[in-house]
Amino acid sequence: MVELDIQIPTTFDPFAEAEEFGRTGTKDYVHIRIQQRNGRKNLTTVEGLKQELSSDKILKSLKKFCCNGNVVHDKELGKIIQLQGDQRKKVAHFLVNAGIVKKEQIKIHGF
Repeated sequence: MVELDIQIPTTFDPFAEAEEFGRTGTKDYVHIRIQQRNGRKNLTTVEGLKQELSSDKILKSLKKFCCNGNVVHDKELGKIIQLQGDQRKKVAHFLVNAGIVKKEQIKIHGF
């Protein structure tokens, strides 16, 4: 029999580095999603903002994009900002320029 010199790779933990810094899960990300309502109507949701931030003041600034919106309170997710229309890029640009979150912390979901 011929003996082969093969190394079996060890197990890899993709979250090991995150645990060193004390950050696991998606709690540090701000998720910007788009939802289809009916027909051509869309709804943009922003979730994952820090609790100490005033969602009402952020919503007031976001309403300047010529769209309406409101803040929804969820037991599991906390405060969620809802905006009319597809405002994903505008919201991400605003959050980065206002210094609320870093660009690396934003996750944009949708079509």
